Amino acid sequence: MALNSVKETGVLIVGAGPTGLALACDLARRGVDALVVEQSEALFPGSRGKGLQPRTMEVLDDLGVVDAVLAAGGKAPVGMVWQDGARQGEHEMFERPGPTETAPYGEPWLLPQWRTQQILHTRLTELGGGVAFGTALTGIAQDPDGVTAELSTGTVRAAYAVAADGGRSTVRRTLGIAMTGETVDPAPMLVADVRIPALDRLNWHVFPGDGSGHLAVCPLPGTDDFQVVGQFADGEPDISPAGVRELIAARTHLTADDVTDVRWSSDFRPRAAMADRFRDGRVFLAGDAAHVHSPAGGQGLNTSVQDAYNLGWKLGQVLRHGAPESLLDSYEQEREPVAAEMLGLSTRIHRGEQRRGAATMQLGLGYRGGPLSVGGAGALEAGDRAPDGPLPDGRRLFDLFRGPHFTLLAVGTDAELPPLDGELVHVHGIDAYEPYGKGVFLVRPDGYVGWAGEDATGLTGYLERVSRC
Repeated sequence: MALNSVKETGVLIVGAGPTGLALACDLARRGVDALVVEQSEALFPGSRGKGLQPRTMEVLDDLGVVDAVLAAGGKAPVGMVWQDGARQGEHEMFERPGPTETAPYGEPWLLPQWRTQQILHTRLTELGGGVAFGTALTGIAQDPDGVTAELSTGTVRAAYAVAADGGRSTVRRTLGIAMTGETVDPAPMLVADVRIPALDRLNWHVFPGDGSGHLAVCPLPGTDDFQVVGQFADGEPDISPAGVRELIAARTHLTADDVTDVRWSSDFRPRAAMADRFRDGRVFLAGDAAHVHSPAGGQGLNTSVQDAYNLGWKLGQVLRHGAPESLLDSYEQEREPVAAEMLGLSTRIHRGEQRRGAATMQLGLGYRGGPLSVGGAGALEAGDRAPDGPLPDGRRLFDLFRGPHFTLLAVGTDAELPPLDGELVHVHGIDAYEPYGKGVFLVRPDGYVGWAGEDATGLTGYLERVSRC
């Protein structure tokens, strides 16, 4: 995508990782003009964030890519512990509750990050969007009416900008926003994508090590690759192909020659840190630009995609549906506590203080008590995730929610409803359903109950806060 010397857009998204691409897809389906710029010449090539949690799968369902995700990925294999070249026995890496009527995605789904980004990029193209690769941000300034960004290819003027450019965010540093946090583990780590035909793909292979650090080798579904993660109790990782081969040979029963290809490698030190604020005027921080996690528990990419999902509909309401700009204040108010909670969870899992389980699946997260959560009825309170469920015609509640609109559910009640904008709010009546009980529920575009009541009293006032209604 070529840029003119000056370009105008609704939203400038800096970074074409999972966060930026998910946000761009959400904005595109809302009819919001957005420009994604990426400093690299191509999408990220590695597997780093390989686990998609059930709540993120629901987001991807709504964005129209879950079928591609399911086709390309797979369930995580059972762990196998090795010692002195011998198998010591299998163990589950995390709990697998399985799908339920209210939550159709019952366990994490493995998909290398490069494939997730590829799928989102394809979806963005289908929606008429794209990415300006090889385009670096060199400066950013804002005024009461918009943002002016200096790029390596020209100048862009946007109503808003979103920093989705990772843990070393250029946007965040340019704005002078600090990151506050801690080192989770002083030992550096290596992550690499390799091919090892001599190793079976039936297990997630774990080599505890002898004090030099552990090593894990996980088959990546839909590919011939394994992701290797190694800890270094002493010294620094050598991420060269020869160094990766030597590491595997030193800590496993495999030889260096068994590693036929090293396709990508990187190193990092596990940290838990969060930006001091997620918004600076007309610029928002999302994903790793706002919070960086230990990879333990698979929370980083998932929390990041959900940042985008929270912000996308709000930008859409302001730019396309006349919502007051104050609606955008709720992004930081809602996402900052969630990010802090997930940072703590990742750190506890990394340190062995908590096992991967229901909390890591993120289905229990919500916005109760938040600025956009009003009321309660039946079994739900405003701010709760809206559960899935079957409908008499063979569809599911998630089918009703899918799309950029709000959904008003009258559950087990014939309460009188006010006239509403049919494009903005889709109205459905269903029989009483235990996960909801009875009442009137306004489900936000991101799948959370925004407003709830025994009848529609107060609904119109709530909608005025989030739209032109």
